[in-house]
Parts: sequence; structure tokens; C-alpha cells
Amino acid sequence: MSHDQPEPAADCRLCERLVAFRNESRQREPTWFNSPVPSFGHSGARLLVVGLAPGLKGANRTGRPFTGDYAGDLLYATLLRFGFAAGTYQAAPDDGLRLVDCMITNAVRCVPPQNKPTTIEIATCRGFLAARMAAMPRLRVILALGRIAHESVVAARGLRRAAFPFGHGACHDLSPGLTLYDSFHCSRYNTNTGRLTPEMFAAVFADVRASLDTSNA
Repeated sequence: MSHDQPEPAADCRLCERLVAFRNESRQREPTWFNSPVPSFGHSGARLLVVGLAPGLKGANRTGRPFTGDYAGDLLYATLLRFGFAAGTYQAAPDDGLRLVDCMITNAVRCVPPQNKPTTIEIATCRGFLAARMAAMPRLRVILALGRIAHESVVAARGLRRAAFPFGHGACHDLSPGLTLYDSFHCSRYNTNTGRLTPEMFAAVFADVRASLDTSNA
């Protein structure tokens, strides 16, 4: 599905199940954000980090991607380490942290039940991802956190998923001047089980940093 705008409306109603879940959260926690979570960062950035979807008590609560849950603790610490963020991350949208040459978005903008969007929901929201990428004129590197984010990026570019298999640490040339890097998602489950260590995550960011530092853009 194609969309002209890179960000959904605050009361986007394209996915019936996600709207219902969002409304339940509004009734239960009326002070939370409980809306499609907008991208964070500047559209002039060269790096776009793509996650899966807002966490119920993370971005769905705070209104900023990866803010307020464990995944954000690791992501923002790593962004700060490699110069893609400045300030201090305090797990709140008013902490003053800013991104540097980086934007963060999600493949699905609304919180899904059990953190599991359906195939149709992913496809429906993909238009916003495609529009988001199109609205970044200096975009050079995309970092996909997890298989779903990876596959949604590939599909949003109109490419065959089979030609670009997901793999932690993998690097794919999507088109001249645009590179896709893959990482396992920085979720608490992945880090607790050792599937993703902070060192593994940092290694991917080191590759991303090197790629941009050697770019002429």
C-alpha cells in the first residue's frame, strides 16, 4: 500500500486490530501517547534505523521510538557511543537527547498485541516506510533491527526479499549509494538469551560508522 506522507495521522485507522488495541490502551492508560509513533530525528540524516514496532510500555507510552524500554537503553547507548546521538538518554521524550545524522522509525507505527504485527499490518504500514525513505534526500545507510524490519525495507524498495537474505552483520547494496545493514533486534529477549550481545550490536554500528565516514556524501 502506498502513502504520500512519511508519517501516519495521529488517529490513523488503516489497521482495525491495531486501532482496537490502541483504544484499549487509551482507556486503561489515558496519559500514555497511544497513537502511531512518529519517526525521531531529522529528514536530512544519512542513517535511518528501522525497528519493528512500538513497545506497549515503551514508545506507545512515551511517543518516541525506542524510548522507555530495555531495547532503547541499548540502542541509544550505542548511538551515543558512535556519534549518532548527543546529550543524555533518560528514557523520556523530554530528556533533551538529539540524534546526529540519524533518524529512527519503525516498520509498523502502532503497538501490536504481544509485539507481533500481522503480515497484513506490516504490508499496510509499509507505505509510510517507503515515503519516509523517499523523504530523506541524503539517505545513504539503513540499519534494520530484526528480520521483519529488514524484509519491510527490501519490499518498500520494490526489491525481491529472496535476493537480500537477512543475517546479523550482513550488508546489502540496495541501489547505487544506498546500503542496508542488518542486526538482530536489541530486545530484552535477544540480549538475555545471548542471541545479541552489546559487543555484537556495537560491531554492526562500527561498520555503519565506517561506511558513512568513507562516504563522500
